[in-house]
Amino acid sequence: MVKGGVGVKTGPGGRSGVRIVVAGDKNTGKSSLIVTAAAESFPTNVPPVLPPTRMPDDIYPDRVPVTIIDTPSSMENRAKLAEELKKADAVVLTYACDQPSTLDKLSTFWLPELRQLEVKVPVILVGCKLDLRDEQHPVTLEHVMSPIMQQFREIETCIECSAYKHIQISEVFYYAQKAVLHPTGPLFDQEAQTLKPRCVRALKRIFILCDNDRDGALSDAELNDFQVKCFNAPLQPSEIVGVKRVVQEKLPEGVNDCGLTLSGFLFLHALFIEKGRLETTWTVLRKFGYNNDIRLGDDHLPGPINFAPDQSVELTSEAMDFLRGIFLMYDIDGDGALRLAELEDLFSTAPDCPWDNAPYADAAEKTALGGLTLDGFLSEWALMTLLDPIRSVEYLVYIGYAGDPSYAIRVTRRRRLDRKKQQSDRSSYKCFVFGPRLAGKSSLLNSFIGRPFFDAYTPTSKERYAVNFVSQPGGTKKILALRDIPEDDVKDLLHKKDALADCDVAIFVHDSSIESSWNRAAELLLEVASHGEATGYEVPCLIIAAKDDLDPFPTEIQDSTRVSQDLGIEAPIPISTKLGDFNNIYQRIVRAAERPHLNIPETEAGKSRKQYNRFINRSLVFVSVGVAVGVVGLAAYRVYAARKNTSG
Repeated sequence: MVKGGVGVKTGPGGRSGVRIVVAGDKNTGKSSLIVTAAAESFPTNVPPVLPPTRMPDDIYPDRVPVTIIDTPSSMENRAKLAEELKKADAVVLTYACDQPSTLDKLSTFWLPELRQLEVKVPVILVGCKLDLRDEQHPVTLEHVMSPIMQQFREIETCIECSAYKHIQISEVFYYAQKAVLHPTGPLFDQEAQTLKPRCVRALKRIFILCDNDRDGALSDAELNDFQVKCFNAPLQPSEIVGVKRVVQEKLPEGVNDCGLTLSGFLFLHALFIEKGRLETTWTVLRKFGYNNDIRLGDDHLPGPINFAPDQSVELTSEAMDFLRGIFLMYDIDGDGALRLAELEDLFSTAPDCPWDNAPYADAAEKTALGGLTLDGFLSEWALMTLLDPIRSVEYLVYIGYAGDPSYAIRVTRRRRLDRKKQQSDRSSYKCFVFGPRLAGKSSLLNSFIGRPFFDAYTPTSKERYAVNFVSQPGGTKKILALRDIPEDDVKDLLHKKDALADCDVAIFVHDSSIESSWNRAAELLLEVASHGEATGYEVPCLIIAAKDDLDPFPTEIQDSTRVSQDLGIEAPIPISTKLGDFNNIYQRIVRAAERPHLNIPETEAGKSRKQYNRFINRSLVFVSVGVAVGVVGLAAYRVYAARKNTSG
C-alpha cells in the first residue's frame, strides 16, 4: 500500500469520461482559467462563454478524458446554467481573490443554488486572480474557507490560482477529476473523521480474503501478495517494516507477532484518506470488484437471469451446504441459533444486513431469545432468492461464497409445465394467502413461524411474508413462503396479467363463524380462479375455514362444501390457531403445490369455454376427416381413370 495504482484507459470504476462545469460570478476568471489549463498560455482575448473544452487524455495520471464546460454568469441565461449544472460530474465554483464580494456570493447564492437544483456532485471552490490579491491584509485560505466548508459539506476542495502567472492551474481540474474518480463521500465521514461503515465492511472482507492462513493478521508475505495484486509492484522488506512501524506507533494493536491486524489495516486506509491519497483506497476496492457505491460490480455477479414469469429461482444444494457451514461457524455459543450480535458479525463483510427491513424482517422462525434458527436462517435465504435472486447471490459472495456465483442458483421448470406433467420438484414454494379482514390470516402466518396466538387484532396494511421448512412424509423437507395479501390490494394485484404466475398455491381463509367472511372469501376465490383461467396462469386453490374453535354460522359447512365441489377442489380445511389445531394445513399446502393439477378450480365460465373449445376441436376433426376422405376418393378416381385410359 505504499505505491500508487496504475491507471487504465476506461478510468477507475469503468468511467469513460468526466464532465466538469465551471460556474461563478462575472469577471471572476472562469474563461481564462479554462483556456490557460487547455492551452498552457494566458489568453489576451476570450469570448464571454467558451465552447466545451476537451483536455488532453494524458494530462492526468488516470488518463480519463476530461471535458470542461464554461457557463454564462448573467441571470438571463439561468436556464442554460441550470441545464449544464445538472449534467455535471463535478462543479468548479470561481471567485476573484481581489473581489471579496464574489467570495460572499458563493455561500449566499451559488452553493444554495446547487442545492436548489439538487446537484449532488463534488464541488471545488477556486479563487482566481491570486496575483491581484491585496497582500497588505494577508489571510490564509483555511481561515477564509473553514466556515463555508462547515456549512456546505459537498465542498470537496478549496484552491487558489492565477491564470496570468500560471499558478496551480492544472491542479484545479486535477482535483475536480480526482473528486469524481476517487470520491471522499463513500469512504470517509469528514465530520467524525472516521471511515464510513460500508467502507469498513468492504475493507474487512478484503482483509479476510488476503489472510490466507486465517490467523487474523497479514504476514509479510500476505502483505506483499496484496500489494502486487492491487498495485502490480512488490514491497521491499524495508517498506514492509516501515508500514508496520507507522501503524504500531499510532495504534499498538494494529500489529502483532503474526503481522498487520485488521485494525491496523483499517488505520492505514484512514491515514491515506486523511492525507488526501484516496486513490490508494479506491484502487484496493476496485481491484476486489467494488464500484463507487462500495458494492460488488456487475462483473462479479451473475448476469441477468432470464426466466419466464411462471418460473422461480432457487439456491442449489451446493449453496445451501455452504450456508449450513456458515451458520455453524458464526453460532459462536453453539446454541443452535444466531443471535443479533452473531448475525451482525456474519454480515459484517457485506454492505449491511439484508434482512433488516420488509419483506425479510420477522419473516422467519426465531427462538424465545430472538435468535434465528438454522431453518429460519436457510428460509430467509430461500425467500430472498425467490424475490431477488441477484441480491441473494451478491450477499452470498460478501459472506465468503467462493464458487462460481452462477452455480449458486438454479431456475426451476415452468409452473405451466408442472401442471401438465402433474408434478413439481421445486424445493421452495410460494403460497398467496387471500381473505377478508379478521379472517385469521395473520394468525396463520404467525403460527407458521412459531409465534404465539394473540386475541388482539392487528390489521394487515401491507403484504407480509412468513417462510419456513415443512416436513413431508418420508422425511423430505420443502420450504414454503406464505405471502399475506391485504384485501385492499387484491384488485391492484389482479390487474396485472402475470399476477399469479409465480404463485404455486392460493389459499382462501375465512372466519367460519361469520357468514359475511365466508361470502367475501368465496368472492376472492372466484376472482382469482377467473383471472387464472383468463391469463393461463391457473393455480391450485384451497379453502381454509379458520376459527374452528367457534360455532360456525348455520350454513357454513354446506355453503363452503358446495362451492369446493362446484369448482372441483378439495373440501374446506377447518383449523383453529387459538387451539393449535392446524389439521396438517402446511403439509397440505405443499402437497397441493407438488401435485398442482388436483386442486385447480374450474368456474362455470371456464367450463363453458372448455366445452366450446372441445366442440370446435371436434368440428375441426370431422371437417379434417371429410376433407381427407374426399382427397382419397379423388385420388382413387384419378388412378381408376388413368388405368381405364391405358387399357383402352
